[in-house]
Amino acid sequence: MTKARLLRLSVVLVSIFMILLIIVYWDNVGTAHFYLHTSFSRPHSPGAIPGITAGEDWEALPDVDEFLAKLLSSNLKQNGSISRKTEQLLVQGSSKPVVSNLEENVRGYDWSTHNAQNSLDQEKLQIERQRTLREFCANSSFAFPTKERSFDDIPNYELNHLIVDDRHGIIYCYVPKVACTNWKRVMIVLSESLLDQGVPYRNPLDIPREHVHNTSTHLTFNKFWRRYGKFSRHLMKIKLKKYTKFLFVRDPFVRLISAFRSKFELENEEFYRRFAIPMLKLYSNHTNLPTSVSEAFGAGLKVSFSDFIQYLLDPRTEKMAPFNEHWRQVYRLCHPCQIDYDFIGKLETLDEDAAYLLQLLKVDRLLRFPPSYRNRTASSWEDDWFAKIPLAWRQQLYKLYEADFVLFGYPKPENLLKD
Repeated sequence: MTKARLLRLSVVLVSIFMILLIIVYWDNVGTAHFYLHTSFSRPHSPGAIPGITAGEDWEALPDVDEFLAKLLSSNLKQNGSISRKTEQLLVQGSSKPVVSNLEENVRGYDWSTHNAQNSLDQEKLQIERQRTLREFCANSSFAFPTKERSFDDIPNYELNHLIVDDRHGIIYCYVPKVACTNWKRVMIVLSESLLDQGVPYRNPLDIPREHVHNTSTHLTFNKFWRRYGKFSRHLMKIKLKKYTKFLFVRDPFVRLISAFRSKFELENEEFYRRFAIPMLKLYSNHTNLPTSVSEAFGAGLKVSFSDFIQYLLDPRTEKMAPFNEHWRQVYRLCHPCQIDYDFIGKLETLDEDAAYLLQLLKVDRLLRFPPSYRNRTASSWEDDWFAKIPLAWRQQLYKLYEADFVLFGYPKPENLLKD
């Protein structure tokens, strides 16, 4: 009997020791910067994160979560001094970003200042955006795929758009074609996840574009399983509960136009081979297509916007593979009914939203959000772009993206959906 008790005690002690070992060497001490107290202090709505029942608070988390949280919290004092030193370095950066990328040089930036008197009432705006989102997520009569899933049911590979900054306690869900390049740059500066000659980047625009979109640059939720094993979901829930979570969205149809312009009107070798060639064969009846995009463009062979819409509506497309992230619906990228976002920004009000968010995160003195492109795709272009698209296709397309329209408060484009 005594031997059995000793054996059980040994197992418990070994397990605790292993957990401590994992914590100590957790991602090369990366999660030592586990800042639990962020600038947002409002309580999360009950049931926002499935798996954490209504009425639970921080102390009432499951045992493993509570144990990990308390151990990690003990490092906060030590990390505070590191963070202050970093802030002193960052604040020395130039107030006006230096354009160092050819694409940014060509596009140009809008450096015009914005009158604070004319800024939106951001607090009320956020309350309204979050209210709209929560109401439709809770509305049983409004249904769309994956809506009823719990957070635990979301596969790891679908969490690859959630970027984590442990230094400041921030989670950003990036949506392609919604200023995500510059928001990724901001996350790199804040998390110090990329160095330039041994020194963390201080200016977002100094970060080369190819590094910004390199998946190895960012810590995302889908990497948790490889790093933390069976503790990954527990850690995700802790961070979702305590970190500040934000995303930026835009009018779904305008986002599609922007994606088409970016990936099919400009020479893009990857998108030509993966998507343009199949589209041209299926919907334009072309055969013996050139193998390179430059040859195709030289011969006048380009995907039309009509080809692109047919591709999106074709039931065979999703059977082959999920939508590419540049035209995948936001509700599939960021899971807004499973994750209780603290801040919802919109590209249509990017400058005001970005400035307000950086203030709320208390990082506005460290950096400024890079200025907007002057030639941003305009919503007024919708009528022209969809003029040659059959009415039935437009209606099907709206149904495909209806959840994004409704959840994020974009008006139904009635002018495009009627004769």
